[in-house]
Amino acid sequence: MAKGSQIEDKIAYWKPLVNAKEIIPVSAHSGLNTDLLLQKIKEYLPSHPGYYSKDELTDKSERFFSSEIIREKIFMNYDQEIPYSSEVGIEAFKEEEKIIRIRATIYVERDSQKGILIGKGGSSLKKVGIEARKSMEEFFGKQVFLETHVKVADNWRKQKLKLRHFGYLDN
Repeated sequence: MAKGSQIEDKIAYWKPLVNAKEIIPVSAHSGLNTDLLLQKIKEYLPSHPGYYSKDELTDKSERFFSSEIIREKIFMNYDQEIPYSSEVGIEAFKEEEKIIRIRATIYVERDSQKGILIGKGGSSLKKVGIEARKSMEEFFGKQVFLETHVKVADNWRKQKLKLRHFGYLDN
């Protein structure tokens, strides 16, 4: 770096303003100091035992994944407001030797959304259920019996108690 370069000027400006052990100029475009940056990050990271055992893939429950699979199918099968106005609650999750029995409730904000979600003669909800069950069987590696219901939870996205119940707010 030449004396008085833009890089040196920037470092001289920021050094007294930030509490940093080092200031490393980096350019993703030219690749300047990207290897050095990675090396320095590793040097400054604290060393400690892992938070989870190496064979543990996630801290999320099987209920969580079940509800997310159902939500995914809702997003794939409905347009506009329905996916964003719905939430899935797993009411029962019973794992047996050869089958998992799951009872899920899909909550929507209004009666009109309930009708759209269910569809004529239950056909739309049945399609979501079949697709979700197939994905769950692939995910869990065993047969799944999935029972779905739809309930109205008036304006649930605007009520702190319901947001907390659905896991969007801390207790």
